[in-house]
Amino acid sequence: MSNILTDLVVDGTHRYGERAAFYHQNGGKEWLPVSWNEFGASVDAVACALQSLGIRETDVVTIFSGNRPEVIIADFAAYHNRVIPVSIYATSSPEQVAYIINDCHARIIFTGNRGQYETVRSIMKDCPSLERIVTIADDVTPDVDDKTTLTFARLVELGNNATAECRDEVERRRDAAAPDDIATMIYTSGTTGEPKGAVLPHSCFNSCMEIHRQRLTMLSEDDTSISFLPMSHIFEKAWTYFCLYMGMKVWINLDPHVIQESIYDVKPTCMCSVPRFWEKVYTAVQEKISTMSKLQRALVARALKVGHRRNLDYLRVGRKAPWWLEMQYRFFDRRIFALLRHTIGIDHGNIFPTAGAPLSANIVDFLHSCGINIVIGYGLSETTATVTCFPEVGYRIGTVGTVLPRIQVKIGDNDEILVKGPTVMREYYNKPEATAEAFTADGWFRTGDAGSIDDSGALVLKERIKDLFKTSNGKYVAPQAIESLLGEDKYIEQVAVIGDNRKYVSALIVPNYAALEDYARANGIKADSREELVASPAIHEMMEKRINALTSQLARHERIKKFTLLAKPFTMESGELTNTLKTRRNIINDRYSSHIESMYQ
Repeated sequence: MSNILTDLVVDGTHRYGERAAFYHQNGGKEWLPVSWNEFGASVDAVACALQSLGIRETDVVTIFSGNRPEVIIADFAAYHNRVIPVSIYATSSPEQVAYIINDCHARIIFTGNRGQYETVRSIMKDCPSLERIVTIADDVTPDVDDKTTLTFARLVELGNNATAECRDEVERRRDAAAPDDIATMIYTSGTTGEPKGAVLPHSCFNSCMEIHRQRLTMLSEDDTSISFLPMSHIFEKAWTYFCLYMGMKVWINLDPHVIQESIYDVKPTCMCSVPRFWEKVYTAVQEKISTMSKLQRALVARALKVGHRRNLDYLRVGRKAPWWLEMQYRFFDRRIFALLRHTIGIDHGNIFPTAGAPLSANIVDFLHSCGINIVIGYGLSETTATVTCFPEVGYRIGTVGTVLPRIQVKIGDNDEILVKGPTVMREYYNKPEATAEAFTADGWFRTGDAGSIDDSGALVLKERIKDLFKTSNGKYVAPQAIESLLGEDKYIEQVAVIGDNRKYVSALIVPNYAALEDYARANGIKADSREELVASPAIHEMMEKRINALTSQLARHERIKKFTLLAKPFTMESGELTNTLKTRRNIINDRYSSHIESMYQ
């Protein structure tokens, strides 16, 4: 039996030829196409080059880079060789990079920009298995004393000049590939402890691709997607593979800071994203609405009512909207909703998968009312991404969708979500104890997340079990749900909810400094620094009112009684955030202990 990823490029080349497989930006703003023929030729060249450099079957190569075409090429060149590509987050520290290289015994590493190259150079002496660096970016020149580094262009040249014997060996390896072969290892971001490599054999991806094709029947090769989440994360990696598998064109966004501009240029019909992206869209729209006249606000309110009724009360459950409602919706869609979608850059949007953290039900309702088809899902690195997602018909807002075909979910002790199926990882690499802990005696994977299954069969996600805490009054609190709620506010950028064994719930809040500074100027609040701004009594009073309004729907014990505005954000560099932007609560609790204690005095 062949593997989908092993054969994907060959099959795509035969099927599509000169049709674009993906687009990328080379320096300027112009998007450059890469045809399937070009994609296939590059993969063949790099595969031959790896073989000629002595890479053996089951060896590991690592990729330490932001999103680039070469990242995809390196992945598939490895699959052609029965070699295991392992991605490392582009923002990883030298210690994290060294840990992964040594844990998986990588022999070659692909690096993106100059900083990533220098990071690897600085740790190479501590990585005995690492033999060679391949630089991807055109503007990265190896150091004068560096005799082991190749540029990507030189690697391709080496492959193009490979012997017939070398090419035959690559072909033999590709033909010999089996579903039990390891496709990749996804290293967890590690909110606590050291990262673990989730071993995903090709059988996981074979099932993942087919299962998603069964569920996402609204997609076709006519769709387009933009890739901006890190390809080192299973969500973007699996989604990009699926897009290529379906024959969809993929735009590869290099710089995540310009993603909104890129989306507007590309106008994708699909893209996977995280809740924070849509939270920012929502707050920007709400800010725009707040500046409208009373009549305009009333018109928008009416439009949202009509959109909700048509899209959620009728289409969501598979019912045709009555003609009079449809006519109203078409009017508001032309006058209001189409303008919103155009502003974002999703004029012809199809579906927008979203996962990674909770997204407020208010925002999901709002987006669907506007005709933006957000597909909420749930999954993990260990499950080859998606376990559940919204079905096309019958989804319920407030859930993370229904279980995908061939996957089983049940609720275990402490409301833990347990998963079984062909997309679940084989093990954690070189960690038998962690592997044993991750599975029940009868083979169910322990997700570490708490949840429930409602009467429709949809999964309701509650919280990471380890994040749940109990106040000193014995009340349980799910901090992520509260943080998601606060994320709706335009003045709030990051939140860490506190309260374990405390009398009440408090929060450390990183404000949106630009929005807060605008408010201060408009209201005559003097502040010469961020420290003065966040310490201002007037600012604190304004934020308190907004927080109280946002959390009024919560139970009394869940509401935030006190909060502290911080003068600097949580960052990955400081260790306060994981590479997937999740808060490391233990580090934050320790680092801001004085701020926390002051809220309980």
